[in-house]
Amino acid sequence: MSVVRDNAEPLAIVFEDDGLVPNNILPFLVYQAAVKLDSRQPEETIERLFEANGWGGTWRNGVFDYLHYHATVHEVLGVARGSARVRFGGDHGQELEIKAGDVAILPAGTGHQRIKASADFCVIGAYPPGAKMEVTRATPENHAKALKTIPNVARPPADPVTGKNGALMRLWR
Repeated sequence: MSVVRDNAEPLAIVFEDDGLVPNNILPFLVYQAAVKLDSRQPEETIERLFEANGWGGTWRNGVFDYLHYHATVHEVLGVARGSARVRFGGDHGQELEIKAGDVAILPAGTGHQRIKASADFCVIGAYPPGAKMEVTRATPENHAKALKTIPNVARPPADPVTGKNGALMRLWR
């Protein structure tokens, strides 16, 4: 039995480069209420889903309260517990409320920052195979470097939520 809701389809948003946060020409994706969580072990539900679709290096925590991005890797964030308001796309991006069962897929370079979160907020992060995660702050120097690394980040072999035939594969062509 799948833990993904039938017909799960993400919201797709393209954020512009703002001069400090490069973002990406690939769309940022948000699946809302896509994962049917086991109430006894919601973290494990998301970890197993991501790993089944080839995304690894999983961790459990929150989202940093400062603006940052990853210039060397794509990232997926699955909300296991609680909710948070997160600004995606940098200072000129968009604030979204993400809650348990939601999944956000950030193409390399996508700025993100936690604005506020519930006390029980827990997110599971993961990455496609073969990439190394580095936290990058939004500075002019880092922006210049990121513009060189982001185009070389390989596309993932599968959507972390819906697999090899998932929306990411279609939307990130």
